[in-house]
Amino acid sequence: MLLDVKNLNAGLEDGKQILNDLNIQIGQGEIHALMGPNGAGKSSLGNTLMGNPVYKITGGKIIFKDTDITEESADKRARLGMFMSFQSPLEVPGISLEAFIRSALQQITGEHVKLFQFQKELQRCMELLDMKPEYARRDLNVGFSGGERKKAEILQLLMLKPAFAILDETDSGLDVDAIRVVAKGIAEYRKLTNGSLLIITHTTKLLEGLKVDKTHVIVKGHIVKTGDGDLFKEINKKGFEDYIQ
Repeated sequence: MLLDVKNLNAGLEDGKQILNDLNIQIGQGEIHALMGPNGAGKSSLGNTLMGNPVYKITGGKIIFKDTDITEESADKRARLGMFMSFQSPLEVPGISLEAFIRSALQQITGEHVKLFQFQKELQRCMELLDMKPEYARRDLNVGFSGGERKKAEILQLLMLKPAFAILDETDSGLDVDAIRVVAKGIAEYRKLTNGSLLIITHTTKLLEGLKVDKTHVIVKGHIVKTGDGDLFKEINKKGFEDYIQ
């Protein structure tokens, strides 16, 4: 078991409760999908797992790699091998995409990054994602289209090679071709690492190109249904009506 979330309760700093006695277990090398209606707590779960300080845990535990990380900061979770791709990646003026990834890699590994090898791997991954080379030298996400921002997130995934990645609405706003490229990047990540994924999504477009091991339905901050990879296909046809009370 790579990730074991036990009776997790969490909310915002203002006291608003969002996650309620939530349980989820993800094994090594597994792909899990997390689906639910708007406001169900999908992104809140991702941010809580990643250690976003905006969210306060009021009960339960998060066990990652047999280590209790419930009280750990986001940077410590990243060093342990956790990663999150955000729904709306922010612009970061003053630091290039290449420099950002190199700095993150050095912080996570604690080792000096050999420039030649790094740039060679960066170029390979950018070609895989159909990203123009000049994007590596541009300020992170500044002037990037929505699709290019999502590709930049997947590029970070490929370069950092985390043991566990949370992809929050990575397919949101992407056309069919862009989704195909993102799926290609995810497949490459799995090939390189056999890492685990929690894919948070409203739709099934990205999931259709992947072998999903389990699908979870979240409603009002609680997992109300867990099924195999076929469950998301059922949701695609019927929606969430059967799960909303």
